[in-house]
This record gives sequence, C-alpha cells and structure tokens, in this order.
Amino acid sequence: MSNRPGIMLTKKTSDTEDIYNSEIVKSLRYAGMIQRALLPSAALMDRILGEHFTLFMPKDVVSGDFYWVSRKGKCIFIVAADCTGHGVPGALMSILGISFLNEVVKTDCTNRPNRILNKLREKVMEALNQTGDLNETKDGMDLSMCIIDREKQELQFSGANNPLYLIRENELIEIKPDKMPVGVNAVDEEPFSNNIISISRNDRIYMFTDGFPDQFGGPLEKKFKYGPFKDLLLDIHQREMKQQLNILRDTIADWMGDTEQIDDILVLGFSIT
Repeated sequence: MSNRPGIMLTKKTSDTEDIYNSEIVKSLRYAGMIQRALLPSAALMDRILGEHFTLFMPKDVVSGDFYWVSRKGKCIFIVAADCTGHGVPGALMSILGISFLNEVVKTDCTNRPNRILNKLREKVMEALNQTGDLNETKDGMDLSMCIIDREKQELQFSGANNPLYLIRENELIEIKPDKMPVGVNAVDEEPFSNNIISISRNDRIYMFTDGFPDQFGGPLEKKFKYGPFKDLLLDIHQREMKQQLNILRDTIADWMGDTEQIDDILVLGFSIT
C-alpha cells in the first residue's frame, strides 16, 4: 500500500510532462509557421531576383537565420542574416530584424546599405536596451546586405561579420565585411563601410551565414571550412541555380552523415541578368 501513492504520482507526473511537451511542440510548430510567413515567398523571390536559389536549413523548428528581399524604385535590396543563437532565441531576434528592415527601408530615403545597417544597429540596441555595459548580453546579428541597381549595373555591399562572394569568369571575388555585428559590440561602435562594385551580365552572387562552412562532419569530424566552400561554389557556379541548390544540399547532407547539425544553414545565390 505504501508504494502505490508513489507509483500513481510518477504516472501523473509523466502524463503531465507528456502533455506539457506536446504543447511546447505544437507552439514551436505554430511559431515556425509564423516565422516562415514573414520570409519572402518563392513567388516574390522569383519576381525580384529572377534566377536564384535559397538553401535554408533551420537547425530547429524555428530559425535564427533569415533572408529578406525588397524592391524600392529601381533598386533591389537583399539580406542574408544570422541572429544570435538558434531555435527560439534566434527566431525572436530574426522577427525583430525583419520588422526593423521593413521599417528602415520603407521610411528612410537612402539606398546605401551601410546607412541601413547603422540604423538597424541603433534599433536593435534600443529594443534590447543595450548600452555597452560589460554585464549585459551581446545579442544581435551578423548579416550581409547588398543593393543592386541594374540600370547602373552597380552593386553596393555592406556586411556585419559576413562577406559576399562574386564569381566572374571563373574567379571568386570576396567582398569583406566589417568585423562587428549589428548590435552592441565589444569595442566602440563605428559606422559600417560601403563597398561599390560594378557588375556584369552572368555574374553570380552568393550571400550566406556561417552554418554551412562551420558544420562538422566528414571522416575526421571537422568543420567543412570556408576554403572548400569557395571551391564548391566555383565548381558549380555555371550550373543552373536549381542544380546548384541540389548539389549544395546533397554535399552538406553527405558531409554531416550521422553528425548533428550544429547551426542554422543559409546560402542564397542569384545571377545578374
């Protein structure tokens, strides 16, 4: 008799935990649906970018990586971003990032990506009450942003820790970012820099987060790394975008094997037409 209450309590606790876990899973799935609804639709991506691909592999149901496109006048705006963390914390940051980008690009009369990143940083720091205190969290985002003016055949780029790759005539050109995030920095914040690059028909542009090159796998359980990532893009860049997407997806899946995916993965590629 003395053991029965304990058994019943364990059973009730287990049932309660099952219900609780089930509700969490349902909530996460619903949150994932909301987050995906905030991302650009396939139709919008086709309309704005034309020939392109988007490899988007969240580690969890919701993601700290996001991509964003917009058109304003004759200019096209493209962003690939990686927020602090993944899962729920990263997803919350990504929603902030998407909302702030929509607001800044819509209301500010600027077509310079560095100015947009400066403004975005102000909004992130204000929203998170970041003052630079050593004890506060350093939440923020790494991202690459480019603005394309096809009339001028010109690309402007600004990056927060994340670069941009341009492949032209079988040569990969890396446009380097500023070594600071969008958010509070370990040192004093400086304005983001702006890079202006002439573009040509059939140039291939790649924007990405660190999930692909930092993924562990292979026979030695090491990172994929940026060198092999560049080589892979060079090997496949002349293929159709859909084929490039399939090769990238298959390559990272083979590399991971049974190894756990450690971060969200995002690679966005498009062609200048």
